[in-house]
Amino acid sequence: METRTYVVTGAASGIGAATADHLASSGAKVIRCDVRDADVLADLATPQGRDSLVSEVDSASGGRIDGLVAVAGLALPSELTVRLNFFGTIATLEGLRPLLAASAQPRAVAVSSLSAIVAADDGLVESCLTMDEDAAAASARALVESGRGRAVYPSSKLALNRWLRRAALSWAGSGIPLNAVAPGVVDTRTARTTFLDDPQARALVAAAMPQPLAFPGPVDAIASLLAWTVGAANSFMTGQILYADGGAEATLRA
Repeated sequence: METRTYVVTGAASGIGAATADHLASSGAKVIRCDVRDADVLADLATPQGRDSLVSEVDSASGGRIDGLVAVAGLALPSELTVRLNFFGTIATLEGLRPLLAASAQPRAVAVSSLSAIVAADDGLVESCLTMDEDAAAASARALVESGRGRAVYPSSKLALNRWLRRAALSWAGSGIPLNAVAPGVVDTRTARTTFLDDPQARALVAAAMPQPLAFPGPVDAIASLLAWTVGAANSFMTGQILYADGGAEATLRA
C-alpha cells in the first residue's frame, strides 16, 4: 500500500512529538508542525499563522494528506488558549480538509481533554460556538479578570468537542472520519512543570480527576490511540470523543 502522509500539529513536544514519532516509526511520512523545531513553523493562535500552515503543508505534501492529528494547544489562563485550542484547531481542520479529500482513506483527529467535563464555563463555551473569535477572546479575558482563569482551558476543549460532534456529520458525508481523543493527566514535561512536581497541586488534580489505572498516565498510550484513529483501519468511527484517561471519565460520570 502506498505510504500514508500525516500532519501533526504541536509536534515539537509532549503528546504531539510522541504521536509524530509513533507514526514515523510505522514508515509513514510525517509533516511536523509547531512554533519551533518542526518542518512547518506556524503560530496557530493567529490568522496569519493558520494561513501559513495550510500553504506550507500543501507544498510539503504535494497536495494530499491521509491523516491529520491536531494536537497544538495551550493550557494558560489567557485568551491565547481560546485562540489556539478552539479557533486555531478548527482553522487547521477546515484549512487542510481539501488535502484530506484528495486521499483515498482520509482521517482526522483533534486532541481534547478530560478537563472539559470537570471545570468548563458555559458562557465561554457558547461564546466560542458563535464562531466570533474576538468575542470569545473577550469572554476569556473576563474570566481571567474575575479570578476564574483556570476555566479557560477546559472551556476551549468543551467548545471543541461540541463543534466536532456537529462538524463530523458533514465530514462523514465527504468520507472523512473526524474524531477527538480526550486524555486525562499524562506524564508530559508541561504537566510536570505545571503541577505534577508540586505535591499539593498534584494532590488537588488527582482528586478532581481520579485515574484508577495510573496517575499520571503514559504519553505513549495517547500517541498510539491518536495514530490508530488516523490510520486506514479506522474506517467506520466518526464524531466520537474518546476518553483515554485511566478511568477518570467513568469514575466522574458513572
